[in-house]
Amino acid sequence: MSNIPADLRYTEEHEYIRSEAGGVVIIGITDYAQGELGDIVYVDLPDVGTSLARMDVFGTIEAVKAVSELFSPLAGEVIEINDALDKDPSLVNKDPYDDGWMIKMQIRSEGELNELLPASDYAQHIGE
Repeated sequence: MSNIPADLRYTEEHEYIRSEAGGVVIIGITDYAQGELGDIVYVDLPDVGTSLARMDVFGTIEAVKAVSELFSPLAGEVIEINDALDKDPSLVNKDPYDDGWMIKMQIRSEGELNELLPASDYAQHIGE
């Protein structure tokens, strides 16, 4: 059974979104997604300052089994990336919701958060 924290929002593409103060969000992939990908060997993230529209590809994640695109769940600007993933991409496998986060964004509209899946809907989406 996957870890699906109740305080986060989710996408059907398996990204999670943690809201912070002032319209800042932290984005990464879910525990379910990292489990499906297997051992993660490389994460390609955007530059700080990159402007993204909702559903823009913001990077890729490479596992032993496959390479997958990462989709921005919200429109905004990248204000920080998780540099630790350069040295240790397996942090996504070990701790996807904390040490394995990918980007922080300043979002354009907090109203878009309401369009994302709550934990219960995401659990249903992945069959749990």
